[in-house]
Amino acid sequence: MSVFISLFTIALNAILAENFILVKFMGICPFMGVSKKMDTALGMGVAVTVILTLSNVIIAAIRKIVPDKIRIAMFIVVIAGFVTCVDLLIQAFVPALSESLGVFIPLIVVNCIILGRAESFSYKNGVAASFWDGIFQGFGYTVVLMVMCIIREFLGAGTFGGGILNGGDGIQILPEQFPIGMLTLPVGGFLVLGCLIALMQWALSRPKKNKEESK
Repeated sequence: MSVFISLFTIALNAILAENFILVKFMGICPFMGVSKKMDTALGMGVAVTVILTLSNVIIAAIRKIVPDKIRIAMFIVVIAGFVTCVDLLIQAFVPALSESLGVFIPLIVVNCIILGRAESFSYKNGVAASFWDGIFQGFGYTVVLMVMCIIREFLGAGTFGGGILNGGDGIQILPEQFPIGMLTLPVGGFLVLGCLIALMQWALSRPKKNKEESK
């Protein structure tokens, strides 16, 4: 029972209270760059989840034998190794996705999401906890990325499933004259992200407000 409670706590913190994008505002630039089409959003989300989980596990496993002074260098070496492996696998098996993601996969090496979690969690906790933290943190990142993508694609282009469905063109849901094309541009992405952040902050503040009102 205690194990289940611990996993639930890690999952809740990762997806809600410590969400990279909506709470900590980390990794915004690559997030914005891949949130226009479902294939790039899903591909980036899976890549970040895999790299984050594997990096967490290795860093947690060797944290006691690595001097504190070189820990950042060690983080980068471990992360760079997994990023290279994932990048080569994507190029070999999903070349179209590799071309769409472009430089964003190699840039995961210096993504503050991965480095930040290595510093704040896996370097201070055991392998099992770090594994589940990587899974849930990656899942939370992917969920927000997919929600962002769906909103921008649907309202900005009137389609759903761009890059995956209907030969990559997506399914046209709204007539072409109705979508707000600005939402597919960077400025539109920041507007959507701002709304999502505001909604998350409101949701997180509700329990505190209710508790204060009940006193």
